[in-house]
This record gives sequence, structure tokens and C-alpha cells, in this order.
Amino acid sequence: MPIYEFRKAVFRNGLSGGATEPFTHNDKSFQITYITLMQEPIIILTAPNGAKKTKKDHPNIPLFPEEIGVAARDCRDAGAALIHLHIRDERAAHTIDAEGYKKAIAAIKNQVGDDLIIQVTSESVEIFSPEEQIAMVRELKPEAVSLAIREIIPTQADESRAAEFFAWLQTNKIAPQFILYSPEEVKYFTRLVEEKIIPQDNKFVLFVLGKKNGPNIESAYANPEDLHPFVEIYEKHLKSRNVKWAVCAFGGYENKCMLEAVKLGGHVRIGFENNILMADGSIAPDNAALIRQFVNSLPKDSRKPADVEMAKRMLLY
Repeated sequence: MPIYEFRKAVFRNGLSGGATEPFTHNDKSFQITYITLMQEPIIILTAPNGAKKTKKDHPNIPLFPEEIGVAARDCRDAGAALIHLHIRDERAAHTIDAEGYKKAIAAIKNQVGDDLIIQVTSESVEIFSPEEQIAMVRELKPEAVSLAIREIIPTQADESRAAEFFAWLQTNKIAPQFILYSPEEVKYFTRLVEEKIIPQDNKFVLFVLGKKNGPNIESAYANPEDLHPFVEIYEKHLKSRNVKWAVCAFGGYENKCMLEAVKLGGHVRIGFENNILMADGSIAPDNAALIRQFVNSLPKDSRKPADVEMAKRMLLY
């Protein structure tokens, strides 16, 4: 039985929350998985805007610093411990400008102080080259950054440059989250870890379910089952290497996918970047509503959301 199926069985049987009741299984790795799963809280990441959505998509999507600051506060109050930050230029177009990031980070801190981990994105959106993405991170020196493996390492010839950059991140105590869009990319990430191209001790990845440019119709939504191939590879190759994972999901089944991730031992990223719909199909009033819905959907015996101090201990240097 795959470990992800075992984990689901654990939750169906109501064993949770660091339970001390007798537990027997003839595979020791399953016992270790059980203990670890029951103790680790859920890190809730919020992705409140993304690179492409506009006020036409949702009037309350936060695009500019003051709006982002207020959304960050509301998401923090709803249960988020980390904000995945995109910024826009004066035309509301995607940018990774370091000065623009500084303004947005200041607006967030004005609202929440240090009560959120701020993770900037380096996403290219087919605009910025790997050199420009890396240059932004070197200039800004954020506490955390998301890096799409397929963007930072578009070919194997780029691996040596990436290795130097990843080592620089470690030296400067900048926490990366590596974005993986397919099970094949999870396999490639495994090789990068095995060859120490990625040297980080605390490795954090994001599994992306669904298509960012797919139609907003039910048949195109990401499904909970889409997560399973990612997790199977993770369990086999990465779990023993101190890698944590979270998931985001495009479309109206976002909450279902997040609950599945909790069952399988992962963490969650929620917000308008990927989805603007509540579970009942209605339009969410704001990002915080999506987070509250998730928290309220958790079974009573589930793992509990991490506060920011827990999340910092789990993710940062």
C-alpha cells in the first residue's frame, strides 16, 4: 500500500494530533511516517494576486502596495503564516523590480510587523530571463523566494550557474521554495538534490496542480487525485532528505485539493493567484475568506495550522 494511501487510512480511522494510543504496522517506515505526520503543523501560505489577474477578474484582488498590505493582514488573521508576493508596475503589469518589492514589503510590515514570512516570487511570466531573476534576488536579499526550477534551469547547461546561486542563497540565509509543475520535474529535482546542486538543508517545494492558463470551467479544475503522482515520487526519493512540500491548485476545487494535501502530510498555498471561487462555486469576497474556509473545513482531529513562529522554525534558517 503506498504511503499516501496509508496516510488517508490513518485520517479515516481518526488517529491524529500526536495520539499515543497503540499503533502497530510491520513496516517501520510507516510507523515513522505516522509519528511525523501527527506532530507537524500545517503551514498556510497565501498567494493573494499572482502575475496576471486584474480587477476585471476580481475587484478585490490586491495589486498595489497598500492593498497588498491590508490583504496580508487579513490573511494573517485568517491563519496564513507566509505570503507569496507578486508585485505590479504602474500599469498593473507583472514585474520583479527590487525597488517595487521594497515598497510592497514595507506596506506588509506596516500592517503585520514580523507576523508573516514574506516570500517574493522570481516568476518570469516569459518576460524575465534567469539572469534577471537571479539579479533581483541578489539585489533584494529577501528572507524567502520562490524559484521555478524550469525557469532558473532551462537547460542542463544552466545547472552550474544555478548551483552557484543556490549556494549563495544558503550563505545569505535566504529560504527558497522550489516550484515544480509536474511529476517529471519532481524527478529532476531529486537528481539536483542528489548531486548537491541544491545544497539547502531545509528544502521546500511547491507542487502545482492544474494549468495556470486553462479555461475557468469545472472540467479544467485541478483535482485532488492530481496530487498523488507528485507525492508518490516525493515519498520514494525526497521524504528522507528533509524536504517539505506544499501544493497550490488552479480552479474551484482548490479547497478539496488543500484538504487532500493535509491528509498526505503536506502544506497548503491558497489564494486568488490560483482560484477565486469558494467551495460552493460562489465568488470569494477576498483571499482571507478562502483561508477561513480551509481552516473551518479541517477535521477536528486534523493537524493544526502553524503560527508564524512555528513556520519560521520549520522553513527559515
